[in-house]
Order: sequence, then C-alpha cells, then structure tokens
Amino acid sequence: MIGKITLGIESPVGRLDVTLSSEAVHRIDFKGVAPDGPVPKAVAPLYKRVKKELEEYFQGRRREFDLPLEADPPGTDFQKNVWAALCDVPFGEVVSYGDLARWAGRPKAVRAVGAACGANRLPILIPCHRVVAKEGLGGFGGGTKMKKQLLKLERG
Repeated sequence: MIGKITLGIESPVGRLDVTLSSEAVHRIDFKGVAPDGPVPKAVAPLYKRVKKELEEYFQGRRREFDLPLEADPPGTDFQKNVWAALCDVPFGEVVSYGDLARWAGRPKAVRAVGAACGANRLPILIPCHRVVAKEGLGGFGGGTKMKKQLLKLERG
C-alpha cells in the first residue's frame, strides 16, 4: 500500500508538483521540483487522469475538472466554505475578494478570504486565480504572472 506521492507535470504556466494517492489529489504546488516518475502502479490511473485533465484545461478544451479531491483537507470551516464557493466561480469569470466573502457567509471577512485563497492546496482545480482585488489583480501562490496567464487562457 502506497501513501501519497508527489510527481511533476509540465504545463504552459510552468512545472506543477502534484501530490496524490490512489484515491485523491491532495495538493498542487508551483515549485516545479518533483520528478516525472517512476509512477507507482497504485497511483498511475489517477496520475494519468490528472495529467490528461490539466492538458485539456491548458488547451482550452476543459472548463471543469472531474477529479477526486482530498475529502477533508486541512483548514478551518471558514476556509472550507471559501474553497467550496471558489468552485462556483464559472470558468472565464472573476469575482472580488469581497464577493467571495459574501458568498462564504462573512461579508466583512475580505482579508480572511484572501488568506483562505492563499491556503488553497489545490490551485487551478479549486480556481483561486479567479478572485481579484477590488482594484487590481490581487495575489496568487504561483505569482501574478501565472495568475494573468490563467485568466487569459480562460478568457480565450
């Protein structure tokens, strides 16, 4: 029985480090240091799905992901509410941190929404790049250059 493993996947916005088990995707990092393999048999089917869905997304052929995500990621109830609300932001659209705070049930918690976006362990799959500041782009774990690239990709 294998636990979690981190493997690299090339993408147009840089190399992604994807942590997965045989059951779920647990994390995506932008460090770009994970090896391509070997891919253990236990995780190979999910790794192939992740790679395929990300490729389709970056080619503009996928708007939603159909991957099993970690069932109970570490985070507060508020962070989990924010992450759930992020999944409702449609492909190609953006919302403000204030909008997302309202959706998550705490309209004055704008900074906490920003912190929750920063704590998102599954960027791209849980689209925190679609959240922008009231005036400007706002931050992103992969950097603002990558955030711009993702938004441009989604806007066609």
